[in-house]
Amino acid sequence: MSVDFLIKRAKDIQLTIDSNASEIEKLDQEIGDGDHIFNVQRGIKLVIDLEPKIKNLSMSKALNQIAMKVLSGIGGSSGALFGTLFITMSKVSNIDEGVNYKKAIDMFAVGVEAVKQRGKADIGEKTMMDVLIPVANCLKHGVQKNKDLKSLMREAIETAEKGMLSTKNLLATKGRASFLGSRSKGHIDPGARSSQLMIKTVCESILNT
Repeated sequence: MSVDFLIKRAKDIQLTIDSNASEIEKLDQEIGDGDHIFNVQRGIKLVIDLEPKIKNLSMSKALNQIAMKVLSGIGGSSGALFGTLFITMSKVSNIDEGVNYKKAIDMFAVGVEAVKQRGKADIGEKTMMDVLIPVANCLKHGVQKNKDLKSLMREAIETAEKGMLSTKNLLATKGRASFLGSRSKGHIDPGARSSQLMIKTVCESILNT
């Protein structure tokens, strides 16, 4: 994984999120405050716009720059959570010496754990963590079993979709959706959906190389 890889995947994600923006906005209007899609789109654009500044930086410095931009430029909880993901990934040891897929998975898993701690959310609470945590666990366990990269990507896509769909019947305990009580059931969490789309996009780009 390189800085160039990060930028290219951000551009891929932008296309995916934009093409699903109406759906995500509708999901958020049903149980949230309706601004999730705008925050996500803004965050992705901020990352892409950083390309001239980060393309020649080391991995740790590039991720740090991304984290700072996301933290300062995105409203709502998304900025703090995704900023935490990137800043934590930037601090993983030896990433400037090269990042193979096993190291990238380790970085992602460490970042997800930090987001879990920051957001004080776990699986089963109808948030994006219902996607991120299972995917991180799936990838970690796959590496431990010496599965090849493409098998890992296929499993991650399936796990992300399963996690996203699981939020439909969950009771929200975090964020604005929690104020709805039992009425939050029957709706997919917008953060889970956008996270699932991002993961699917990255994994499919790897499968297609």
